Amino acid sequence: MAAIAFLGAGSVVFTRELLADILSFDELRDVTLALHDIDPERLATAETIAQRTAAQLDAKPAIVSSVDRRVALYGADYVINAIQVGMHAATVRDFELPARFGLRQTIGDTLGVGGIFRALRTFPVLDGIVADMRELCPDAWLLNYTNPMAMNIAYLTAVAPDVKAVGLCHSVYWTVRELSELVGAPFDEVDYTGAGVNHQAWLLRWEHRGENLYPRLDARLGADPELRRRVRMDMYRRLGWFPTETSEHSAEYVPWYLHHDTEIQRLRIPVGEYVRISAENLAAYAATRAGLLAGEPLDLSRQATEYAPQLIHSMQTGTPRRVHANVANHGLISNLPEGYAVEVPCVVDRLGLRPERVGALPPQCAAVNRGFVNVGELTVRAALDGDPRLIRQAAMVDPNTAATLTVDRIWQLCDELAEAHGDLLPEPLRGRVSA
Repeated sequence: MAAIAFLGAGSVVFTRELLADILSFDELRDVTLALHDIDPERLATAETIAQRTAAQLDAKPAIVSSVDRRVALYGADYVINAIQVGMHAATVRDFELPARFGLRQTIGDTLGVGGIFRALRTFPVLDGIVADMRELCPDAWLLNYTNPMAMNIAYLTAVAPDVKAVGLCHSVYWTVRELSELVGAPFDEVDYTGAGVNHQAWLLRWEHRGENLYPRLDARLGADPELRRRVRMDMYRRLGWFPTETSEHSAEYVPWYLHHDTEIQRLRIPVGEYVRISAENLAAYAATRAGLLAGEPLDLSRQATEYAPQLIHSMQTGTPRRVHANVANHGLISNLPEGYAVEVPCVVDRLGLRPERVGALPPQCAAVNRGFVNVGELTVRAALDGDPRLIRQAAMVDPNTAATLTVDRIWQLCDELAEAHGDLLPEPLRGRVSA
């Protein structure tokens, strides 16, 4: 039976949801679950969650756990990557230092200086993962959930093209589900296609039984001024295609909103939102651990929605599915850079995962995406070349950072972030750099 390794299993709420999804499939009830985390307490909590989930679902998986990543990877068929290098403390640094410079962020895990430095902390760990996979499970699929998604997949494409890596994110799914509910279309009867880059893809097709649903959305927006007070509603009205990530995320990927007080008020943008989310994640972990120690049952009522369990089920059983996933752009989107990570529809079955060619995006959408991609390409190149100047140049072309800070201040901020993150970064990328 399939062997599934969880890296970063100490993200216990996410792990609980994935485990419940996996073990809810009849064909996956006796899989091997190999859990890994570098934090022994979190790992023990994750193991208890796995055991409790299996018991409540009357499933019989083999469950092992280890702080040694190699033990978890040995013989794996699927590797689910959900690590967060530096955890909450690094997230706080990514927000507090830029805030002192007057740079506003909302989520900071995908683009901007937060996304850049999160990527640079993550890349060395990805190097270790793929080296271990080549030795211990060379045929396994690497199912990546770790952000910044596009940068991570682009980096893996560059350093490990032999590893079967795919990036999984639920943003297209949830965007379509929520929009369909908003316009009164049953989601199960809706057909859709999204494409672009992760956290900035575009809803190119959205239909209910052949009816284009965009006119219904236009009518809702025309009748509800408060509904228009959201970033991605504003972007849709101006660009003509709906972006498939939340307004909180979308606000910091473009130069138009965060450095204007009036826009923050008009569009109700929650500056610094991810610091609150990260703190809530710590509280959720503590509550989950306390409930386990008290013998409380887990809430497993949530309907399966995550992609990793669906991909594993399809590859194991041959059940065909169509999902949106992140892969290298090899002729998939013609007006985005070749080789960088793009988010496109993919068919998955026993033969694996096959991305669909989309062709050209609407030109205005591709133009916005290219500003996003520029940051990621320079960040990946900084890591590949060990060139700290490229980090500063990535920040210089970042839309929100460039709209807010002078070039001198951008370099000073990168200097301080590089020093603050210290040995979490590769040695050549640490410290200050003269302009």
